[in-house]
Amino acid sequence: MIIREACNCPLEVVHGMIKGKWKTMIVYQLKDGNTSLAELERGIEQITQKMLLQHLKEMQASGIVDKITGEGYPLHVEYYLTDRGKKLLSAVLIMQEIGIDYMVEQGQTELLDRKGIDYKR
Repeated sequence: MIIREACNCPLEVVHGMIKGKWKTMIVYQLKDGNTSLAELERGIEQITQKMLLQHLKEMQASGIVDKITGEGYPLHVEYYLTDRGKKLLSAVLIMQEIGIDYMVEQGQTELLDRKGIDYKR
């Protein structure tokens, strides 16, 4: 994550924090609380573990997520949304609704059905 020192607007700062193909999906996956790396990987189709770890590291640096490392072997790590991440989650949920509306308008409900996303409101 690279956030320019001289930004023109607060939205530019946030864009720097969340730009990337997977970051909003990671925030969405963390909406229900602490989640292991394996659970995140299963919940986001097509993401590689390397990319997931890179994004999590960047999101930690920007204060969106943090992790708890358990003791013992095997090592158990869980990720969670920080207060900043929870604020961002509100925006991500709105983005999700906009995406659902668009997909319904375009007749692209097969994916929504497959994922169990309720769009018949």
